[in-house]
Amino acid sequence: MQDWLWMTASDLGRKIGAGEIDPVDLTHTYLNAIETHDFGDRIYARLTADRAIAEATAASERAKSGFRLGLLDGVPISWKDLFDTAGTATEHGSALLKNRVPNNDARVLANATSSGLVCLGKTHQTELAFSGLGYNPVTASPPCRNDHDAVAGGSSSGAATSVAFGLAAAGIGSDTGGSVRVPSVWNDLVGLKTTAGRVSCDGVLPLCASFDTIGPLTRSVEDAAEILAVLEGRKAPDLSGADIQNLKFAVCESVAFEGAEDPVVAGFSSAVDRIEAAGATVQRITVPSVEEALPLSGALFAPEAYATWAAEIEANPDAMFQAVRERFQGGMEFSAVDHIKAWQKLRELRHQYLAQTLEFDAVLVPTCPIMPPKLAALAGDLDYFTERNLMALRNTRIGNLMGLAVLTLPTGLPSTGVSLMGAPMTEDCLLRVGSAVERALS
Repeated sequence: MQDWLWMTASDLGRKIGAGEIDPVDLTHTYLNAIETHDFGDRIYARLTADRAIAEATAASERAKSGFRLGLLDGVPISWKDLFDTAGTATEHGSALLKNRVPNNDARVLANATSSGLVCLGKTHQTELAFSGLGYNPVTASPPCRNDHDAVAGGSSSGAATSVAFGLAAAGIGSDTGGSVRVPSVWNDLVGLKTTAGRVSCDGVLPLCASFDTIGPLTRSVEDAAEILAVLEGRKAPDLSGADIQNLKFAVCESVAFEGAEDPVVAGFSSAVDRIEAAGATVQRITVPSVEEALPLSGALFAPEAYATWAAEIEANPDAMFQAVRERFQGGMEFSAVDHIKAWQKLRELRHQYLAQTLEFDAVLVPTCPIMPPKLAALAGDLDYFTERNLMALRNTRIGNLMGLAVLTLPTGLPSTGVSLMGAPMTEDCLLRVGSAVERALS
């Protein structure tokens, strides 16, 4: 049964369909693993054991009667602590929302439940999802799979580590500036950032609604495709026959490589070499719109985030980790004119970016330019925390600013990844491309 903890969600689903795994046994295996794991409490904020067993029992009965709801019916997954879960505290990783219990499930959780997925519980995250490092001294800071003394990446830190430590078949997270992709890359997972506005955020606690997206953290591209379909309540795209031979990629030689640490460069370069060796065309390009867009970040993210949470923050500021609170409060430095002008400029730059990259199946960048920092170093130095946080999110923020669909894949070198940036609303095409790249990298 312990082998079940390391299988892909899709493979678990196939074994359930073949009668080789019972969803109740599978769910008990996961719950027991969580409760006995050294890092269980640092990964899960709270379990939904009764709900999980009830959902698994229903899935088991469907499997026995031959009426499964889909490939993932009966597969247990985790949910970041910003998805409303009826009757279970949903606190956004913050003491500001302590004991907040919603009455209804978020739309995506309801969709997943309707497809038979089993909800194991809520995973830890950074406060109000406004940090890319995964360090949260207010609640908990999950460890990195590859270095237990380092942070796991954020803000979907628990979502990633629930999968990386074998405590969920997949995790559901959110991504506003990199919060699915940074923890995915640091824990050697596949992470999908969807296009803003594509997946419903109804019942999802916001950070910055203009940029907030929902996406899965998984062990395979197939799992990402299947779970995206479940979240949207539709059929998954067919990834069979995806061929890398005729694909054309661009490496964005831009600020994404500035200050990149040696293992990051080595992992990315190795991945690009294998992609080319498998038969794809790779072209190096410069993208001026990327360079122009990144400096707009301050006027875009922080003002909206602070406007969303100012009342709660200022009512109890001491309840927050200082560095995260100050990041929110930095939104006050920008006027409404600054914010609107930044959006006007960004829309222009998005058009330029798409015009320049239209011929490529995806644009490639290193997912994160740095390796996971040590937790102790972050805890002891606020300036270091701020600097590392901005660096961790720099490359991923390109995809959010440009409004793209982005898929990150592990390179094979621990805690390094390659991001495939596709055009907005092209997730199904991007997942087919990613499936071909995944095979080349393996």
